[in-house]
Amino acid sequence: MALQVYNTLTRQKEDFVPLGETVKMYVCGPNLYGPCHVGHALSYIVFDTIRRYLEHSGYAVRHVQNFTDIEDRIIMAAQTQNTTVTELAEFHIARFLQEMDALNILRAHVYPRATRVIPKMQEVIQGLVAKGHAYVLENGDIYFRVTSHPTYGALSGQLLGDMQAGARIEPDPRKEHPMDFALWKAAKPGEPNWPSPWGPGRPGWHIECSAMSMQYLGEQLDIHGGGHDVIFPHHENEIAQSESFTGKVPFVKYWLHNALLGLGGEEKMTRHLGNIVSVREALGRYNPDAIRLFVLSSHYRSPVAWSDEGVQAAEKGVERLRAAVRESEVAGKSASPVLQQAVEGARLAFAEAMDDDFNTPQAIAVLFDLARETNRARDEGFAVSEGLAALRELAGVLGLTLQERLAQLEAKPFVDLLVAVRDDLRAAKQWPLADRIRSGLGELGVTLEDTPQGTVWKA
Repeated sequence: MALQVYNTLTRQKEDFVPLGETVKMYVCGPNLYGPCHVGHALSYIVFDTIRRYLEHSGYAVRHVQNFTDIEDRIIMAAQTQNTTVTELAEFHIARFLQEMDALNILRAHVYPRATRVIPKMQEVIQGLVAKGHAYVLENGDIYFRVTSHPTYGALSGQLLGDMQAGARIEPDPRKEHPMDFALWKAAKPGEPNWPSPWGPGRPGWHIECSAMSMQYLGEQLDIHGGGHDVIFPHHENEIAQSESFTGKVPFVKYWLHNALLGLGGEEKMTRHLGNIVSVREALGRYNPDAIRLFVLSSHYRSPVAWSDEGVQAAEKGVERLRAAVRESEVAGKSASPVLQQAVEGARLAFAEAMDDDFNTPQAIAVLFDLARETNRARDEGFAVSEGLAALRELAGVLGLTLQERLAQLEAKPFVDLLVAVRDDLRAAKQWPLADRIRSGLGELGVTLEDTPQGTVWKA
């Protein structure tokens, strides 16, 4: 069975055939106005797993994930916290990378920042204006003309006249059409700005991803990923401006969107509503493998609700897998023909599940079946090295390490020592070295929390 993926644009599963030798994959990254929550982590775990499976299947992948470091909310957050946009972005980038490392999420090959791709944005905007797809207002604001793109609305399945309800649009009587969106915003007092042919200003949100993906992946992508909540208007607008600028269709061959994570009765977890569980909080309470298993136990297109009970069940599941690989090999014994067949069957079943639009729940079921067969062969006195190797390999494709938590390895004295060293470094204002200790411990599943009473750690 060939790999099939569900394409949001066509609303059906399609055979995955990349445009070239390397799969070009762009995933929408965080807006750096606040800490990431487990809803964000769900998306990054999903696309990390997709990348891992593509690479496991023999594809070369170039993965780009952006940082939005200039946008209305980050400007407001910086003003509220009496800091600069740059300082706020740097703080949240460092925290983000530490938390993603702790979740065993592979780092993207490139993490472009919007503020470092301003020239490309201006190039695209100039091209859109020249081709009649955008118009410049007297004060220097520039809007994209949505009526100029004949298939606008195809990704979200909406007609242009029906789009205003519920959309995050900017009211402006100067716009030709209510759904026209900002490409460039004229400078306002107290806001960061850059020189441009239209006067000082800053980019609109939507143009950022088009420019960053073009600069680092080219004019057409194989996969563009993100949460279901950014299908409209963000991804819809990306298509319109990108295809209008390049003249190449499609801008993206396969659009993949993960469903959203809820909390309690809320529809989704969002920072501005405050109904969140931060990634740091989750890592302080649960094994990273358990968080990944919880996320991947649901299909990425199926909504899921975060709950302590659900993650605790995942903890127990991880322990079952961990116990299977923890037990020692039976030395000097022959291999089990039954286990050999189970391994072959597991590899085929795992591939069949993942080839069906990355069906991770079914792939996880394969892991538990293989663990059971490995334990049975061990109990019967057979060598199980083949089963253990396959179990570790397939678990690794899902990003599961099956490693013991550092605290369970009686490393408390060593962690305490590192925390004390970090406190000394912070007192001496050696921030980079102090952050390096925090990041390194985070990769091992140890979360540090700085309190008025001192630094405490959890694993």
